Amino acid sequence: MSILKIITYPDPGLQTVCKPVEKVSKEIQKLLDDMAETMYAAPGIGLAAPQVSQLLRVIVLDTKWKDKKGEGELFQLINPKIIHREGKIEWEEGCLSIPDFSQKMERSKKVTVEALDKQGSLIRIEGEDLLAVCLQHEIDHLDGKLIIDKSSRLKRNLYLEKIKKHLPPESKKHDEVIF
Repeated sequence: MSILKIITYPDPGLQTVCKPVEKVSKEIQKLLDDMAETMYAAPGIGLAAPQVSQLLRVIVLDTKWKDKKGEGELFQLINPKIIHREGKIEWEEGCLSIPDFSQKMERSKKVTVEALDKQGSLIRIEGEDLLAVCLQHEIDHLDGKLIIDKSSRLKRNLYLEKIKKHLPPESKKHDEVIF
C-alpha cells in the first residue's frame, strides 16, 4: 500500500463530477487500499477518490478507528449511491482537502447507501449520525460538491486570502476565475 497525495482547495479536480467504475479490477482494489492507508495517515475518517486526483466514484471511510484505537470499521465503496434519506441533523464538518476550515452543514440524520464492495458485490449500508454525515460528505465529493461551497462568500474569501500565499501561481489565476 502507498500513501497518496491529498490535493487541496481550490484545485479544480475537487469540483469535477467523477465517472462510475465500470469494472472492479486489481487497480481499483489497490486504489481502495492506498486510499485507506492515506486516510488513516492523514488522519481522517473519510476520503474520496478525487481528493487523491482519481476522478472515479470510489470512497473509503471509517468513523470508529480513532475511538477504538485502530480497531475501526473500514468501508471501501465503489459507485456509492444514497437510496434513502431520513430526518435532519446539523454537523460541523471539516475536510482533508480544505485544511483549517469547517462549516456547519445540514444533512440527513439517517441514510441508506447502495454500493459495490472491494470484491464487486452489491452491498447496502445504513448509517446514522456521524456515519450518515460522513457518507453524505464523501458522496458529495464524487459530485464535485465541497463544504466550502455552502459557506458565505465572505467566509470563502477570507479562507482564500488565508491560503493564497501558499498557492502555486496557476492556482491563483484559477482562484480569480472562480470568485
